[in-house]
Amino acid sequence: MTLLLTPDELLTTTRAVRKRLDFERPVSRALIGECIEVALQAPNGSNMQLWRWVVVDDRNTIEKLAGLYNEAIEEYSKLYDSGELGERARQDPGFDRMTESVMHLAQNLHRSPALLVPCIAGRMETQDIFTQASLWGSVIPAIWSFMLALRSRGLGSAWTTVHLHREKEAATLLGIPYPHYTQAGLFPVAYTLGTEFKRARRRPAADVIHWNRW
Repeated sequence: MTLLLTPDELLTTTRAVRKRLDFERPVSRALIGECIEVALQAPNGSNMQLWRWVVVDDRNTIEKLAGLYNEAIEEYSKLYDSGELGERARQDPGFDRMTESVMHLAQNLHRSPALLVPCIAGRMETQDIFTQASLWGSVIPAIWSFMLALRSRGLGSAWTTVHLHREKEAATLLGIPYPHYTQAGLFPVAYTLGTEFKRARRRPAADVIHWNRW
C-alpha cells in the first residue's frame, strides 16, 4: 500500500508514532528492506556510506533489547525527574500526554514486529566537533528518509535514544563492534493504526528565524 501524499503532507505528517503502532500485524523483511533502500539514497559525507543497519525481527532478541530499553528509561527517568530539564518540560501543557505516550511505547516495545538500530562508523565521544557533525550528518538524513518511506507505505516509527544508556550491552547483544561503531537510536517498525496524521504543534517560524545575525 502506498499512500497518496504530497511532499508537504509527507513531511508534515510523519510523526513519532508510539500509541498507534499495530503490534499485532507482521511486517515483512522485504518491506523493511525496501524502506532501507530508499534511505540509502540520502546524502552522506563524501558518499562514504559509513552506515550499517541492524534489523531485529527475532522475538527473543527483541524482548532482550526491549528489556535494555526499559532499564535505561527507568534510570533516565529518575535523573530527568529531578533535573532542570524535567522541570522545564513539566511546564509544557502537553507534558502528561507525552509522558503517557512514551510509557505506552516502553511497555509495548517488546511486541514490535521489528526493531531497527542504525549505526555509523566511528565513536562520537573520541571525535572533535567537526567530525562528530560530519558523522551524524551522514546517518541522520538517511534515518529520516527511512521514516518517510515507512510513512508513505502505511507504517510508522518513533525516534528513541534512551537505550544508548545501555549502548555497550546492546552492542554485545547484537554483535555490533562497539569500539568502531556508534548506534544512532532504536526504532520500532510497525504498521500504524490508521494512516491519518496531523501536523504537530510547533512554534511559528518567525519565532525561531534569525536573518543575518542572531
